Amino acid sequence: MRGEAFVDQKAKFERLKALHQGDMAFVIPNPWDAGSARLLASLGFEALATTSAGYAFSKGKLDSFASLGRDEVLENAAEIIRATDLPVSADLEDGFGASPETCAETIRLACETGLVGGSIEDATGNPADPIYELSQAVERIHAAAEAARGLPFLLTARAENYLWERPDLEDTIERLQAFSAAGADVLYAPGLPDIEAIRTVCAAVDKPVNVVMGLKGRKYSVAELSSVGVRRVSVGGSFARAALGALMRAAMEVKTAGTFEYADDALSAAFASQLMSQEKRQDRL
Repeated sequence: MRGEAFVDQKAKFERLKALHQGDMAFVIPNPWDAGSARLLASLGFEALATTSAGYAFSKGKLDSFASLGRDEVLENAAEIIRATDLPVSADLEDGFGASPETCAETIRLACETGLVGGSIEDATGNPADPIYELSQAVERIHAAAEAARGLPFLLTARAENYLWERPDLEDTIERLQAFSAAGADVLYAPGLPDIEAIRTVCAAVDKPVNVVMGLKGRKYSVAELSSVGVRRVSVGGSFARAALGALMRAAMEVKTAGTFEYADDALSAAFASQLMSQEKRQDRL
C-alpha cells in the first residue's frame, strides 16, 4: 500500500479504532452490497461491516463455509468500500481455512482490499465438531494478529459456542480472554442468551466487546447494551433478512390479492437514485 490510498485507509482505521473507545456503544450496521451500503451511509452511520449471510442470500447461496469463497467475499467487500467513504470491517468467516497460515493470508488480502477491520471465528463449519479446540483457535487468532501488526487493520475474534448449541459461558469467556492475549483488538461472542451474560462477558475481558442484535431472543436497546459495557453493536444478516421480508410480503400481496399497495411503503425512485453513484461509464458512444 502506497501513497494517497494508504493515507486514506490509515485515516479510516483510526476512525474505526476511535469509535471503540467511546463511553457508549456505537452501531456498525451490515450492508450486503454497494446499494445497501450507500443507503446506510446516508443515514449517518459512522462505519460499516459486511455480512456473509446477507451477501450469501443476495447470491442465492447458503451462508456456509462450503458455499462462500474468499475471493468473492473480498470482492463484495471491495464494492462496499468503493460505495462510501466510511471505514469498512468484514466478516471473514473462519479465515477461509483451518491453518493459522491461511488466516494470516486472509488478513493480508483483506487489508490489501481496503478493509480496515475484520473478524475471524472459531467455528469449523463441521456440525459433528463445530468449534476448534482452544489451542488451535488461539494459534489462528495469533497468526491473524501477527499479520495485522503494523497494518491499518482492527482484528475481531469471535467465539461461536452459542451459535452451535454449546451454551457454555465459562468456555466462551476463556476463549475470548485467550483471543485477547493472542492479539485480538475486539471480542465477539454472537448469540449470548441475555443481558446478564453480556454483562458478565464485558466485565471479564479487557478489549471492546461487539454484540449482535436482530437475531432470535430479546432485543436490547443501544442504551441498555452500553450500560453493561458493550462498545459495538452489529446487526449481522438481519437487515438483509428484513429487506427480503419486505420483498416477500410485496410479492405475496401481488400473487394472492392482485393488488399493489406495497408500493406505498417503497422508496421513491427519485430518492433511491439520489443515494446511488452518479458516475457515468466512459465507454459509451
